[in-house]
Amino acid sequence: MGAISLTELGSKLAGLMFIWGTIQQFFPYTLRKRIKSFWQKLENYFYPYVQITIDEFTNGKSNDIYTQVNSYLGTKSINKDAKYLKAEKSKNSKSFAVSLDEGEEIIDQFLGAKLSWRSHIETFNENSSGRNNSRPIEKKSYTITFNQRYKEMVIGKYLKHVMEEGKVIEFKNRKQKIYTNNCSEDWYWYGKGMWRDINFEHPATFDTLAMDPKKKEEIIIDLIAFSKGKDYYSKVGKAWKRGYLLYGPPGTGKSTMIAAIANFLNYDIYDLELTSVKDNSGLKKLLMETTSKSIIVIEDIDCSIDLTGKRKKKKKKSEETVNEDQEDDSDSSKEKASENKETGKLTLSGLLNFIDGIWSACGQERIIIFTTNHKDKLDPALIRRGRMDMHIEMSYCKYEAFKVLAKNYLEVETHPLFQQIQGLLEEVNMSPCDVAENLMLKNASEGPEICLNNLIQALKEAKKKANKDKEAKEKTSLNSKKIKKFSTKFVGRLKELLK
Repeated sequence: MGAISLTELGSKLAGLMFIWGTIQQFFPYTLRKRIKSFWQKLENYFYPYVQITIDEFTNGKSNDIYTQVNSYLGTKSINKDAKYLKAEKSKNSKSFAVSLDEGEEIIDQFLGAKLSWRSHIETFNENSSGRNNSRPIEKKSYTITFNQRYKEMVIGKYLKHVMEEGKVIEFKNRKQKIYTNNCSEDWYWYGKGMWRDINFEHPATFDTLAMDPKKKEEIIIDLIAFSKGKDYYSKVGKAWKRGYLLYGPPGTGKSTMIAAIANFLNYDIYDLELTSVKDNSGLKKLLMETTSKSIIVIEDIDCSIDLTGKRKKKKKKSEETVNEDQEDDSDSSKEKASENKETGKLTLSGLLNFIDGIWSACGQERIIIFTTNHKDKLDPALIRRGRMDMHIEMSYCKYEAFKVLAKNYLEVETHPLFQQIQGLLEEVNMSPCDVAENLMLKNASEGPEICLNNLIQALKEAKKKANKDKEAKEKTSLNSKKIKKFSTKFVGRLKELLK
């Protein structure tokens, strides 16, 4: 029985019920009760269908179910036989969204059940203001019709499936944001929130990232496992989050790596500036206002604030050996008590609780990334496994990374000059950003060979400079040894004369 005939049949049955409701008043109550029971059985036999309506607004508030159904059906309509569709684009979406036009219907199937979705738009004028030229108001809704034997399955499973799929589609289509914490907490009280945001439109991807392919693949596999690890993290009793430490010399692509991770997972970025955080309480408030499916970034953490001074003083004063694990975790009650005395200050303990304390579980599917040029300057407690789960070294440009840059900038995958460049890259430390600058076309007349020669020349100059610096260092070291030797002899001679 087709979907249109079901609608017509329902309309006819409704008409018959209206007529029956009028004439049944002339029958005795007992007879009416028996006829009503018989009628319900007859109605269920000829029209055994249930209809659920989902309105766009409920009690004056936006209905999240409608939004998710709209996203779900928009994707389904492209693959189905629907002919009347609408295309819309909001300012927060990457691309336009397709939805069913008024009266259009599509059939969906789930666990053997056939379900009919239909779009409805009711237009009416709001006359409460008494104006004749008031704008018409649209009341939008979807109705789903199905056989009543699937009622429990539809309510218990199917609608949940539709909502989850709709959320995934919305998430993929939304524009990414990058947030920065406000310099003053006064913004919070003026309704601005503790974060300000703009659209994130960085083009970096793992395909364009200059890095050894094996290391890149290892990171991608880890990210995929994390994004699909909801059940696993719940099973092992851990908060669904992961930490990455990016370390290496300046210009080695740490910020580009963050952008590539964000684009790969479609996550928002929260760029946390620690120098703008007044104390541990302020840091906790910032964490509470971050969303799930996001990346919290603290760049150059070794330069942000001094988080190691107290520990260094403690080490100098202590003459006893301290268990390394206890020291790394900052669980000493004395240290915590000392830190608590310093009010109005961001402490190492506060930052550690921010990363993996009890409050770090206030959101799910969250990544925390630290970057630093000097890994050795960071407190061991800050970067231990469990806090920074994966340590990623962003090193100088090697041959495999150079080939990625050559393909990106010059669209060449092989060239006779590659062999010479490979030899120089093994001898010279040059950051990927410096290599990229030499490969960048400066004007239309330049070609790949000119850019590759420019890189060769830059590598030779860097090699020459490195050799000079090495010679100067060796010379300085030799002079220091001579001075030290002379001083030792002089002191010894002077002691002999004084005797």
